[in-house]
Amino acid sequence: MSARFEELDWRPTPLGAISLRRRRDPASGADVYEVKLDDDFLMTSLFTEGEVALARLGLAEAPQGELDVVVGGLGLGYTAEAALRDPRVRSLLVVEALGEVIEWHERQLVPVGARLFGDTRFRPVHGDFFALAADPEGFDPEAPQRRFHAILLDIDHSPQHVLRPSNAALYEPAGLRRLARHLHPGGVFALWSDDPPEQRFTADLAEVFPGARAHTVTFDNPLHGGTSANTVYVGRTPAA
Repeated sequence: MSARFEELDWRPTPLGAISLRRRRDPASGADVYEVKLDDDFLMTSLFTEGEVALARLGLAEAPQGELDVVVGGLGLGYTAEAALRDPRVRSLLVVEALGEVIEWHERQLVPVGARLFGDTRFRPVHGDFFALAADPEGFDPEAPQRRFHAILLDIDHSPQHVLRPSNAALYEPAGLRRLARHLHPGGVFALWSDDPPEQRFTADLAEVFPGARAHTVTFDNPLHGGTSANTVYVGRTPAA
């Protein structure tokens, strides 16, 4: 049995002080892992339905056949793990801005770290997803201008509530067009958001990814009672 509360790691970073904490949930007795950036909660293992749905809904729209996939943001690893459950995925590149987060997984300080690093399809890239999305060379430093079948993004709280002001450019039509260059024809872009579906962003997304739509993902919330909801936006580039 673990301690009731333990700070597993704390580091100063260019984005702020990041910490990984583990606490015991008094209701279930299970360990809950939480990540904070300064005083903001970024993620928790108590709710992973939205992260899993991002992979599930995004890859459901991907082309048939083997898939090369990018995940923006490693976090606690649940989107990456869910993507690797799809047997079509032959390679998974996960772009993470904080080397400390990658190290948590390497050191198996988080629950899915061993599974990710034990899968030969998984490769972490230490880099700024937003800068790489805008760069014609793309996401893979080992293969410039490489294209992918799906890009799954879970970094900002929502297109309207970003962690850094510079991230906002990605969610405008011009930024989405730059990102789309890294997809094969018929490739998918999917995005997690903690806010309800937003009509303006859905319209901007549809300018670049025809037929784009927003999915509402609901789940039980034992902290507040009742249910909570996330949004997953999914769009697809025109087929060749």
